Amino acid sequence: MDIFLIMISFLVLMVMGVPIGTALGISSVLTIYIFDLGMGMLGVNFSSGIASFPLLAIPFFVLAGVILNKAGLARTIARFFELIVGRATGGLAIVAVCTCMFWGALSGSGPATTVAVGLILFTPMIEQGYDKSFAGALIANASDLSIIIPPSIALIIYGNITNVSVSALFVAGIVPGLLAGFGMLVVAYLISRKRGYRGDTRRAPAGEIIKAFKDSIWAILAPVIILGGIYSGIFTPTEAAVVAVFYSLFVATFIYRSLSFSDFIHLLVDATVTSSVIMFIVVFAGIFTWAADVIGVVDKAAAFLIHISPNAFVMIILINLLLLVLGMFLDAISISYLVMPILIPALAAFKIDPLWYGIIFISALAIGQATPPVGVNLFTAANLTGESVDSISKQAIPFIMMAAIVLVILSLFPELSLYLPIKAGLYTP
Repeated sequence: MDIFLIMISFLVLMVMGVPIGTALGISSVLTIYIFDLGMGMLGVNFSSGIASFPLLAIPFFVLAGVILNKAGLARTIARFFELIVGRATGGLAIVAVCTCMFWGALSGSGPATTVAVGLILFTPMIEQGYDKSFAGALIANASDLSIIIPPSIALIIYGNITNVSVSALFVAGIVPGLLAGFGMLVVAYLISRKRGYRGDTRRAPAGEIIKAFKDSIWAILAPVIILGGIYSGIFTPTEAAVVAVFYSLFVATFIYRSLSFSDFIHLLVDATVTSSVIMFIVVFAGIFTWAADVIGVVDKAAAFLIHISPNAFVMIILINLLLLVLGMFLDAISISYLVMPILIPALAAFKIDPLWYGIIFISALAIGQATPPVGVNLFTAANLTGESVDSISKQAIPFIMMAAIVLVILSLFPELSLYLPIKAGLYTP
């Protein structure tokens, strides 16, 4: 009855079209009321759910991302990559993946990266003969890398739930993010070659490339400063987020001179709305998890999970499949709060490193951002291209398959995730 109440009420509300955060909140309140857990715990859990120092990084990284986007850094990055690799087969497709990877290191958000890169490259790709749906699928899937490549909002959430160092998670995500990006590049190149998507026939002179590099140097320095400061131990991820805001303000105001005071006010509003939506889900997902834990749902689910198979790798594969299914319907933050409390005791029972699994977990959730029916990146790309979600989804299949292959590789070789944070002294297994 307890599992039926809290889960079915949530699922029914989802089917009715109630927003995820609201559905989590209603299910939680209903459970707390019926099981007489004390309605006063709502306020306690509400405040404790957001009173976390690591979570402060989220609004700051969001603000830094919108300021850098306003400054036009995405365009300068895309232009530089276009001059470097634009002449290759599928040149603009390769440029799109490279730009998504780089912009992901600045925004930490899949939909934000889809918008920033899509607004710049969709039209040029279509003008060069690329299929609209393919262009949408390419950018939607390449934008998945935003939650793997640090700084990542999803990694901050995972670290907050599991008490794993966010600094270590950021550094651990570098190699897997690059590996996933390389996989996207391979798929983009092979499809472009098969369909005859040619690159730019004009050879860019050295002077133009140098100028483009100078224009994009401030964008290139942003992740270097953020990740370099974390890697070297100069500041924490939360402090790095504050540094990112001041850096973005400096670049937008004094270097590119593209930010006025009125613009800044509008950006503050945009960042506040985005951050509020994220924190709304965080708060009610936290209350939902607390209620489920108190009535015993978490313990029962964890015990069931532990007894599925005595083999740790088999369990990881089964959980990955579950995450891929959940990713079709829920966002990464909600899944993290719903699933991780159940997985924590299972990871401990199988002696699975929580840092390594964090990268596997986030990589699986990244795939869900571009899978129907609720893939946020797909819907964002569909709105930008004017194509249907179904059409873009069909073109996304090869990219999803490659992402799944990378997920298996990360599950087989923990060194890909653990080497850098251990080498940097940020983590001890």
